[in-house]
Amino acid sequence: MLYLYAKAIHVIFVICWMAGLFYMPRLFVYHTEAKQKSDVEYQVLHKQFVIMENRLWWVITTPAMYIAVFSALTMLYINPALLSTGWMQIKLCFVAALIVYHFISQRLMHQLRDEQCNWTSSQFRLWNEVSTLILFAIVFLVILKSALGWVFGVLGIFGLGILLMILVKLYKKYRKNKGEQVD
Repeated sequence: MLYLYAKAIHVIFVICWMAGLFYMPRLFVYHTEAKQKSDVEYQVLHKQFVIMENRLWWVITTPAMYIAVFSALTMLYINPALLSTGWMQIKLCFVAALIVYHFISQRLMHQLRDEQCNWTSSQFRLWNEVSTLILFAIVFLVILKSALGWVFGVLGIFGLGILLMILVKLYKKYRKNKGEQVD
């Protein structure tokens, strides 16, 4: 019974964590694009983005990550046999990558706050897709387990990544054609 409670908590807080990881880079895009405004407008927007990013990060995203990890560790403690399965070992590698992504995003948030970040909005748009790719890999591993053919799985993930990059480029071209300033 405790395992099922831990699992329910895990699913809920993974969703909260991913929501934060999906939205934060969008805020980074808008924060970066605010630099194209007048100095007065930028200063107002910069202060507002710093507040929004901090609240999202410290009230939702980071606590959700810790609760998701704690509930996962609880499930592994209750059922340590999961650690001997190949799909779980690979999933944990993707989870480690997601945690690294989390802390890199935190560093980027601090750089934006301190006006030390030199990333473009296009780079942030691509950065936003990294967490999507990791999420796809984790979900397919959890659902399909050993049924996933690794060759097709890896090709599918790379194909999705390429598709997402193409879509970002097409969106940039669309914005440029509409007369918006893009970087």
